[in-house]
Amino acid sequence: VQLQASGGGLVQAGGSLRLSCVASGSIFSLNAMGWYRQAPGKQRELVAAITSGGGTNYADSVKGRFTISRDNAKNTVFLQMNSQKPEDTAVYYCNGRRAVVGGRIDYWGPGTLVTVSS
Repeated sequence: VQLQASGGGLVQAGGSLRLSCVASGSIFSLNAMGWYRQAPGKQRELVAAITSGGGTNYADSVKGRFTISRDNAKNTVFLQMNSQKPEDTAVYYCNGRRAVVGGRIDYWGPGTLVTVSS
């Protein structure tokens, strides 16, 4: 599975950005896709995830502001980020997850930088 994210950039506080992640390869094996982020000096954290069945999960810090969605026909997952805050500044990574016996396999795309200015 290969993942390619795009859409990062610079935005002012209160603004919006939309990230896209195109998946290729054995995408049918994925149980879920999502977005993680890592700010300088911090651990990578889950932002939002969506399962193959359409269920979603969000970090408390982005609930009500971010929306994850997917276009199965285009093998693409989106993250719409509204009302952005400076603390949203981070490198955002697209993730694909496949459940296997005894655990899971994570696939990662290269990150895309999101900078929110105050």
